[in-house]
Amino acid sequence: MNKIIKLSAVLLLMVSASSCKKYLDVQPVGKVIPTTVEDFRALLNSGYTQFPTHKSMLAFRTDELLVNEQEPSSSIFRDQYKWNDQNPDPNSREMPYGGFYTSIFYANSVIGEIEAKAGKSAATDQIKGEAYLLRAYNYFELLNVYAKSFNPATAGTDRGVPISLAIDLEANYKPSTIEVVYNQIFSDIAAGQALMNTDNFAAGLNYRFTKRAALALTARVHEFRGEWASALKASQDALAMNSQLEDLNIAGAVSPNNYLSKENIMSMEEAFNPDVTRSAIMSPHLIGIYDQANDKRFALYFGKSDGEYVSVKGNSNAFKTSFHNSELYLIQAEAALQLKNISLAQESLLALKAKRYTPVYFATEKTRVMALNNDDLMLDILKEREKEFALEGQRWYDLKRYGQPELKHTLNGEVFTLLKNDPRYTIRFPQSAVRANPNLQ
Repeated sequence: MNKIIKLSAVLLLMVSASSCKKYLDVQPVGKVIPTTVEDFRALLNSGYTQFPTHKSMLAFRTDELLVNEQEPSSSIFRDQYKWNDQNPDPNSREMPYGGFYTSIFYANSVIGEIEAKAGKSAATDQIKGEAYLLRAYNYFELLNVYAKSFNPATAGTDRGVPISLAIDLEANYKPSTIEVVYNQIFSDIAAGQALMNTDNFAAGLNYRFTKRAALALTARVHEFRGEWASALKASQDALAMNSQLEDLNIAGAVSPNNYLSKENIMSMEEAFNPDVTRSAIMSPHLIGIYDQANDKRFALYFGKSDGEYVSVKGNSNAFKTSFHNSELYLIQAEAALQLKNISLAQESLLALKAKRYTPVYFATEKTRVMALNNDDLMLDILKEREKEFALEGQRWYDLKRYGQPELKHTLNGEVFTLLKNDPRYTIRFPQSAVRANPNLQ
C-alpha cells in the first residue's frame, strides 16, 4: 500500500509540474519511479481505485430513490434529485468528472511506459491490457453520463467528451464527437483483448479486468449502441466461459453483487455508495416492482429503518460489482428479442428468473412469460433489469436508452419534473470542470 501511495503521489506531483514534459525521464531524489512489473501493477491499482462512484448518485435522478429529508447530509444530493445542473448550490455534490480522467491518467501512464521500463512479458501484457480496458470503461461511462444516447445518424456530430491518450501537460482538450469517442473505446477494447492472458482473478483480486470482463464490457457497449448481433455474440462468448448463477432459493446464497459470488465477473465498483445510503430512502415505485414474498432478491437488497425501506447494498465492502453473469443473461435476452429470436429471449430471461424467485412462483412466471407478445416481453426484460440492478446506475441508463420518460420528484412539498426527452437526460459538465476547461461550455 505504501508503494502505491508513493507511486501515485509522485505521478500526480509530476502532472502538476507543467515545465516537465518528459516526466518519467527525471527521477526526483527520494521518490519511487515505476520500473518493475510490481511498480506498474501498483500504478494501475491506483487507476482502479480512482474510478468514480458516480452510479449511486445517478440513482437520485431516477424513480428509484427519495431524498431522506430528515437527514441533514442529504442536502448535498438535492440538486441531483431536482435535475438541477445549471445553477446548483455551491455545497452540492457534483457528478464526478475529474475522477474519470485521473483514472485515465494512470491507465495512460501504464500503456505508455510499461514495456520500455519493465520489458515485455506475459505479466506486462496482462497489466497493459487491463489498462486499455480501464481506459475504455472510463470513456464509456463518461459518454453515458455527459453525452446523448448513441444515435448512428447523429453520432458524427453529437458532442462527446475530451479524449486523452497520453500525458501531455500543454494539451487543450476539447470534446470529441460521440462517434470518435466510441471508436477509441472499441480500439482500446481490442488492444486490451489482444494482450490480456487471464480469464479470471481470485476473489479479492477480481476488481481487475480479465478476458471475461472484456467480453462483458463489449456486450454492454454494443447493447447501449443497439448493435444487437454484436451484443448477443459477446454475451454468449462470456457465458461460454462461465454461465453460473446464484440460486437465491438455497440457504446462505451469496448476493449476486457480492465480490465472492460465483457469477461475479469483475468487482471494481461499490454496489451502492454508503454516503448515498444515509441520504436516501427507497421510492414506492422501486419497492412496488418486487413481489416481496416470492422475489428472493428483496430481502438481500432492502431493509427497514424508522419505518422506511433503505438499501442494504451499501452496508458492507463485500458488495462490489461491475459485471456479473445475470447481466449477460439479460443482454442475451434483450438482444435476442431485438433480433426476433423469441425463444432464446424467453429462455435467457427464464434462466435468470428461475434463480431469483421461489419455485412455485416461478412456475406461474414461466407460464406468463411464454404467453407474452414481443412488446410485453421487452417490457418484462427491462423490468427484470430494474429489479436485478436496483440502485447500481443501470436504471438511469435504461431510462435514457428507452424513451426518456417523464419523471417527477417531490422535495419539501415542491414538485420537480423531468420532461419526456428532457435535455437534462444528458447531464451538463460540472461547473468546476468548465471553469478548469472552458472548452466544455
